[in-house]
Amino acid sequence: MAVSNDTSNLKAGELKAGSGAQATAGARFSAVFAGTMGPLIGLVLLCLALSLTTDTFLTIRNILNVLDQVTVLGIMAIGMTLVILIGGIDLSVGSVLALASMVMGFVAHPDYLNLGLPAGIAAALVVAGLCGLVSGLLVTITKLPPFIATLAMMSVARGLANMITDGSQIVGFPDWFTSLSIIRHFGFLSVTVGLMIVLAVIFAIFLNYRATGRSLYAIGGSAEVARLSGIPVKSLTNWVYAICAVLAGLAGIVLAARLDSVQPSSGLGYELDTIAAVVIGGASLSGGVGSIGGTAIGVLIIGVLRNGLNLLGVSPFIQQVVIGVVIALAVATDTWRRRAQ
Repeated sequence: MAVSNDTSNLKAGELKAGSGAQATAGARFSAVFAGTMGPLIGLVLLCLALSLTTDTFLTIRNILNVLDQVTVLGIMAIGMTLVILIGGIDLSVGSVLALASMVMGFVAHPDYLNLGLPAGIAAALVVAGLCGLVSGLLVTITKLPPFIATLAMMSVARGLANMITDGSQIVGFPDWFTSLSIIRHFGFLSVTVGLMIVLAVIFAIFLNYRATGRSLYAIGGSAEVARLSGIPVKSLTNWVYAICAVLAGLAGIVLAARLDSVQPSSGLGYELDTIAAVVIGGASLSGGVGSIGGTAIGVLIIGVLRNGLNLLGVSPFIQQVVIGVVIALAVATDTWRRRAQ
């Protein structure tokens, strides 16, 4: 009888542990898409409206086209999510994108250093990372507000991008490089889109399954409390800005593959779209709230909206107005939500 009771207790314990593991897994999954119900509903309604008003929106070809179009924005938005999570902001990502792509072209192209694309890509990512690290140091060491620090870096990076070739574009890269954004493997997935998806999965796992990732939420909630609890706030802040810049540089490389060219004017206004995608996805500009899943939805909302407006023949100027209204509504929603809490 005692054996039976022990067995029953053991089974009960196993069931309890199993349910606890399931609850933990469910909580982790929910965290990846935290606060995204509203944006997700908005995306679904937007797709529904466009499928009813256009004949070509809900086709495989157009959906794949949308994915291709949001690749650059999606990669940049992943890095911006980390920055906004810690309560910061990075206005330099568009300029860093341009600088990194120009460095790649200058190092790799036969008309310049001609060291090959692998060397050019490596140089581009290193330069981008240094830009981000400088921005982080300006925030942590000189105590400049993130807005001012990254605004300064935006100007510096754009100027350097123009200085490399005296404002000229660099055209013509190897076929294997441009094919990364053209050839669809398995009939639907290009290498550049696959790269965006892999990066999103990696950073979603990092934020939700690694202690360092969870620390970013703590820093965004209260940097001082995080510091007192033993979190290396300054070090993590520097790394976050560096990673954001590296991803902006990687986005510049992806853009170069799509366009088969690089130019110092690339990325103008991208910083606003990137911040908008993160905020639309449910992140809070005050820090501590956000997720990679939400950012992915925000990126898709912007991509689908632009694609749908193009299909409807809406003027690009009106599109800018619509995107601005969407951004204002997203920020207002965040403000109302924080007040309610």
